[in-house]
Amino acid sequence: MITEQIKSIKDLPLEENMFSGTPACAGCGGLLTLRHCLKMLGEKVVIVNAAGCFTLLSIYPFTPFRSSWLYTAMACAPAGAQGVRDALDILLEKGKIDPDENLKVVVLTGDGSAYDMGLSSTSGAIYRNLDFYYICYDNEAYGNTGFQESGSTPFASRTKTTSAGKEFAKKDLFEIWNSHKPPYLATISPAYPVDLANKFKKAEQYKGPKLFISLIPCPPGWSTDPSHTFKLAKLAVDTGVWALKESISGEVEHTVVPKKFKPVEDYLKEQGRFSHLFKPVRNEETLGKIQEMVNEYWKRYGILL
Repeated sequence: MITEQIKSIKDLPLEENMFSGTPACAGCGGLLTLRHCLKMLGEKVVIVNAAGCFTLLSIYPFTPFRSSWLYTAMACAPAGAQGVRDALDILLEKGKIDPDENLKVVVLTGDGSAYDMGLSSTSGAIYRNLDFYYICYDNEAYGNTGFQESGSTPFASRTKTTSAGKEFAKKDLFEIWNSHKPPYLATISPAYPVDLANKFKKAEQYKGPKLFISLIPCPPGWSTDPSHTFKLAKLAVDTGVWALKESISGEVEHTVVPKKFKPVEDYLKEQGRFSHLFKPVRNEETLGKIQEMVNEYWKRYGILL
């Protein structure tokens, strides 16, 4: 099925399904991503939120969401989503709610849950072909507990538990999901809202698990200025660090490819978590290794020779 594409940011929906005034950190890239995601998902949504930064958004009696919201522990959000989906399906089958009262079930999770603690629960949900959306706001560490290393933390990044820099690369969550052959999965960025919106429009035609991973700048953890969030999100794409892509039933396609890749150093030097690579002495070996890791990824797809 061919869906009508959004061509400009002017064509994005004007309706807001998440409001301002949340207790999230200033400059949180995840909030911007979530705002665009909820614009595309609409009002008829129930969010199943794994413990993490965004469980601080709804604190009784206040909530920024227009939709329903449910809190779960870190490891079991997909199991919670299964229960919600089953309950909706039973009510629909018994005629106790009308079809227009049906809701989209959305798991909302940080990388700590997505890459580590919730992975087995997620794998089970994909295996059962659960019809749900899965949105991961990936700030590459356990953010709400003080920025400790997670499975998503990149090579050489400083965290509270990797003071000298992480010694190995981050997990590839996209490929872990892709090995399950779900109907749709994608990477997104708050700096590319049109790309994000079109991926949600495409995903809505598929029944089953639908994944969206967004790399999100985290000013407190990355030691960056909150006003630089959009710039950093864009640099991650422009340097090739964060590949914007999608997979339909296992077939991967890149949706945004920079005409000319910027040096990865342009992205790293803006962040305090990588400052040890530049001061007091430049670590040429590590900087070169990070650039080579990015180059190897794009060479694998024949995009960089």
